[in-house]
Amino acid sequence: MDPDSVRAAGRVHHGGSDDPDLLDFSANTNPETPEGVESVYADALDAARSYPDDDYPEFRAAAAEFADCAPASVVPTPGGLAALRLAFAARVTPGDSVLVPTPSFGEYAREVRLQGGTPEFVAHDDLLDADPASHAAAVVCTPNNPTGDAYDHDALREFAARCREADTLLVADEAFLGFTDRPSLSGTDGVVVARSLTKLFGLPGLRAGFAVATGRLRDDLATARRAWSLGTPAATVGAHCLRQETFVADTRERVRRERARLADALDDRFGVYAPEGPPLSSSSAPFLLLDVGERDPEQVVGSTRGRGVAVRDATTFRGLDSHVRVAVRTPEENDRLLAVLADV
Repeated sequence: MDPDSVRAAGRVHHGGSDDPDLLDFSANTNPETPEGVESVYADALDAARSYPDDDYPEFRAAAAEFADCAPASVVPTPGGLAALRLAFAARVTPGDSVLVPTPSFGEYAREVRLQGGTPEFVAHDDLLDADPASHAAAVVCTPNNPTGDAYDHDALREFAARCREADTLLVADEAFLGFTDRPSLSGTDGVVVARSLTKLFGLPGLRAGFAVATGRLRDDLATARRAWSLGTPAATVGAHCLRQETFVADTRERVRRERARLADALDDRFGVYAPEGPPLSSSSAPFLLLDVGERDPEQVVGSTRGRGVAVRDATTFRGLDSHVRVAVRTPEENDRLLAVLADV
């Protein structure tokens, strides 16, 4: 990390509310968690009196099964954002440029700047057409946050090949890919995949995730990773969650069904972002991006909050000035959101 760049860096706005009186649609985390999490955590807490096995064999095995890669390719991290930082730290040096999608997750640009690099912003739907040559790295987010669209997998693999030929690291943020049945880029040479357990399993405070890489790149990440990067409860609960295939399948179906219902219900009152055709497809994520039109987004956020519902002010994303983002939750909770938005 570059000391001079740290002094110039700021923080990034995120969604999420810890107000127990608010129904939170501002964060994109699953409102449900897998069965057995509490008992697994309790047992792991007893074991936390000793240092964890720094090789994390059970967690790495579960992550490998989940991401369809070799266990040796898995590098445990305390959340997906830690995997992103590890990837940038291993490749980006002061003066380097990195292709960054927009609008997208604001932490990409921040992490690049912390390493002394310069983010080169590209519209997320044009990024796969960009030339990766002369850039230290490129970032893709699939499904993209906050738009929700996912890249065509074949187009993504072709871009990964072009990055590899140019000796440009491709960082693939797949934080929301678990909500889909789309294949991962895990195990692709020249690519670091960042995965998070936060979103799919509804445990943002657990701080568990992992990176996936191969060859020398994987060795670099494994060497740079902090020792004991996951606490025993995070590693144990994480391994448990990653093996809950029925929970994942049920979550995907609920999100697919409820996302479509919300989009249909909100389409008359707001502009619902829904791209079509290659290299992008319509929203595959557990959220929707809404254009509030002539309404003031800040007033929309304040109005819904006054009625007990938190939505995300999406104008904090680069390039958006009339948008809010809403999560897809349970049917009953989504009904409440619709009732509140009907009066905005």
